Amino acid sequence: MIIATRLLTSRDEQQKAVEIPIAIHAPEEKDGHWICRFEIGWPEGRLERYGAGEDAVQALVIALQMIGSHAYASEHHKSRHLAWFKEGDGHGFPVANTIRDLLVGYDKQFF
Repeated sequence: MIIATRLLTSRDEQQKAVEIPIAIHAPEEKDGHWICRFEIGWPEGRLERYGAGEDAVQALVIALQMIGSHAYASEHHKSRHLAWFKEGDGHGFPVANTIRDLLVGYDKQFF
């Protein structure tokens, strides 16, 4: 069951807006631990992954950080076109401490 969605945008080579939908599923118990599935609809192909943890909250937090990491490591971010509201304001997802230097805009201020 999808519990949250977000729509990021980027631009293609012709500067046309491209939607990048993100879907986050409800955490679920699996084999004695918890996972939280998510999908990112990149123009190059859909990415399906999950965060795992000891409980539902940890799995959700790790999934959110993984989404942020994928966003900030993407070519769309590197091209400076990936945006949630406005280019340069960030993507609205936390990241692990090891890549906080990649944060921009509001993400840099609040995450």
